Amino acid sequence: MKKDDILLVMFLGLIFTPFIISDTMYGYYDSFYARYPFLMSFIKFAILATTGELIGLRIRTGKYFAKGFGVLPRAIVWGILGITIQAAFIIFARGVPLLLEFSGLEGSSAAMEGSLTFTKIGVAFSISLLLNIFYAPVLMTVHKVTDSHIEMNGGSLKGFFSKIKVSQILSEINWDTHFGFVLKKTIVFFWIPAQTFNFLMPEQFRVLIAAIYGIILGVILAFAAISKSDF
Repeated sequence: MKKDDILLVMFLGLIFTPFIISDTMYGYYDSFYARYPFLMSFIKFAILATTGELIGLRIRTGKYFAKGFGVLPRAIVWGILGITIQAAFIIFARGVPLLLEFSGLEGSSAAMEGSLTFTKIGVAFSISLLLNIFYAPVLMTVHKVTDSHIEMNGGSLKGFFSKIKVSQILSEINWDTHFGFVLKKTIVFFWIPAQTFNFLMPEQFRVLIAAIYGIILGVILAFAAISKSDF
């Protein structure tokens, strides 16, 4: 393990350890989340999901930083996406149980407030399934477009705020990879099971867990990029 790897582990430890060992720190987090959920979502994704991209870059190139990578623009994008993820979690977590009840599965909303049962697991799976069918593909495609925009402008902050050439970027995307692996396989084999577990957790932890998942996904995509296998 190199010096940079050790520093990264220490950085992540510095973020999470206080919440594990300190009730006071957890209380601050819980209070801040209750008052500013969207700001908290911005911060968590800007830090953790961007860290996932840096780990992915490390796996692909052997370095955490590279010219033109655009760490700050990527953090801004992830922060904004984090806000939309918070909104999507609220919409689907509260809307899907109502949809299930409308369809005849009574007690779906109550099950999500209670202890772990097969009904609660089924409702959490339904929330994750619909979230990943209707929202995740849009999120991932938007992220792909912004990534390409950042790369096209050399990772500069000034270039980031220039006009995004959406039509050009969409026409140049490798859809075999983007649909065949990023959308189809990661959603089915990673995101649906992972978010099912997530929706079984208390609401205040869901966006944090989703941001941690972003780190894991960054590693998965990095291995996919360097693999010789046909994904």
